[in-house]
Amino acid sequence: MLSLQEFQQWNLKQKWNQTTIQVITEIRAAPPTRRVKSRAGNVSGRYPSRKMGLTIQFESHTVELAGIYQMEYEEDVFEYYDQPPSIKLNYKSKTGRSLGVWHTPDFFVLRQEQAGWEEWKTTKELEKLALRMPHRYVQIEENQWRCPRP
Repeated sequence: MLSLQEFQQWNLKQKWNQTTIQVITEIRAAPPTRRVKSRAGNVSGRYPSRKMGLTIQFESHTVELAGIYQMEYEEDVFEYYDQPPSIKLNYKSKTGRSLGVWHTPDFFVLRQEQAGWEEWKTTKELEKLALRMPHRYVQIEENQWRCPRP
């Protein structure tokens, strides 16, 4: 994890505005929004992160846990938070109607050059979701998906 001084230097390097710094600061201070649960087809658990100095939750031992391993050992990743505060996603439905839904992402990640919310899913799952919600799940390049801003 970044020290307070390192976090402040990182913010200066990114040239974030005060609102963005406040959002990231709040995410860093918040506990996970919810506890993950095992459901049919997934195995949830907790990973003791050395990088973060705390336990990180996962809802999928094949996808999210693999993501945690990746973030834990990637030098590009400074910090990652599971189940960050919910965000409102605004997008068009398949029929073109405007929608606004509250969503709890899998992770919020601070990287050397960026920060953002991340959802970890299989390509197969994303392709199915894109058929149902084509304006929420958009493939921008191979193995890279986005929920575009309206």
